[in-house]
Amino acid sequence: MKRPSGFTLIELMITVAIIATLTSLAITTYTQSIAKAQISEALTVTDGLKADVLNYYRQTGKCPVQGISGGLASSPASYSGKYVASVGVTTAAGSCIITATMRSASVAPALRGKQVTFTMTDSSTNSTHWLCSSDAAAVYVPQTCR
Repeated sequence: MKRPSGFTLIELMITVAIIATLTSLAITTYTQSIAKAQISEALTVTDGLKADVLNYYRQTGKCPVQGISGGLASSPASYSGKYVASVGVTTAAGSCIITATMRSASVAPALRGKQVTFTMTDSSTNSTHWLCSSDAAAVYVPQTCR
C-alpha cells in the first residue's frame, strides 16, 4: 500500500499562521524603526542651532529672537528638514528653549505635529546642558531624549 505524499490541510494552515504572525511582528518593528529615524532628524536639525543660541546668549546675556538683527533667521520654517516642519526659539524663566515641530504629512502617523523640545540649563557657566523632552510616545524618542 502506497502512502500519499504531500502536506495535509492542517499542516498548511499552521504554516500560514506562523508566517502571518512573523510578518505582523516584522511590520510593527519596521514601522517603529522608521518613526525613530524620522524623529531623530529633529536632533540633527537643532544641533547647529544649539551652538548659535549658546554663543548669542553668552555674548548678550539673553536668548536670540527670530527675525531681529543679530538674532536668528526670520522664520521658524527656515530651520527645517524632510520630516521637521520648523524649529523655533523662545525664552522661558531665563532659559532658551528650542522647539522642533514634526511635519503633519510625510512622517509616521504617530509623529505628526509632535514636538521635540531642548531647554538650555546652566547657561552662566561653561558647562551648558540641553535637556531634551518630547510629546511623542517614548518608544519613538531616542534614548538621549527620554
